[in-house]
Amino acid sequence: MSLRIHKLHARLRPTDACLFLDVDGTLIEFGPTPDAVHVDAALMQLLHRASVACDGAVALISGRSVAQLDTLFAPRRWPAAGLHGVERRDAFGHVHLHREEHLPPTLLDALRALERRHPGVRLEDKGRAAALHFRGAGELGAELEQELRQLAVRHGELDVQPGSYVLELKPAGITKAHAIEDFLREPPFSGRVPLFAGDDLTDLHGFEAVEGAGGVSIAVGPRVKAMVDVPSPMELRALLDEFIGREAWA
Repeated sequence: MSLRIHKLHARLRPTDACLFLDVDGTLIEFGPTPDAVHVDAALMQLLHRASVACDGAVALISGRSVAQLDTLFAPRRWPAAGLHGVERRDAFGHVHLHREEHLPPTLLDALRALERRHPGVRLEDKGRAAALHFRGAGELGAELEQELRQLAVRHGELDVQPGSYVLELKPAGITKAHAIEDFLREPPFSGRVPLFAGDDLTDLHGFEAVEGAGGVSIAVGPRVKAMVDVPSPMELRALLDEFIGREAWA
């Protein structure tokens, strides 16, 4: 793993880099439901060390809301982008919203009807976005996606974002790339080489953003490919530990 990154950035040091990290499937394994996961002490310590090594230039880039991330990583409140870039909290604690309005009640009613109609499907209302989780009914993926796309067209200005046994309705045109690009214009991220680790289709725009900025994309698991591929969250943690524990990759 290190050799591949060494070839890309032979002299890259933590003090010259910034880290953008997806959470579910990237830093932690998926759970049966979003509420069934937890952040262990080892990960908390790793992220703290990474933040020190990178002079604070570490941000979480997630499909969860920023509020959910705060609960998951409490008591630490990280610079973070939630809902795939729809909301973002910068390193100074200021919140930026690409969309202030929550999803309309009529749309949520339609999603709740879908949830009731299909056992094994769980609706997650995120306020400015919503997700249908179907890990317990994987065979329904294509049918659910078709129904969500019809709802997106009916209500307008919404995108359907497929993920690992999840379909999300979110404001159209906003991706994780927007959040990463915004961070890169601000301290402590500006002027640094960006690294972004993700595991799913929702992360592909982020990969493009860091590659376009001269950085490194890191894919975790088999669903997507990037400049560097690692098989699991634990392998990503090992890679991050090696990076922040040395003066440079070698």
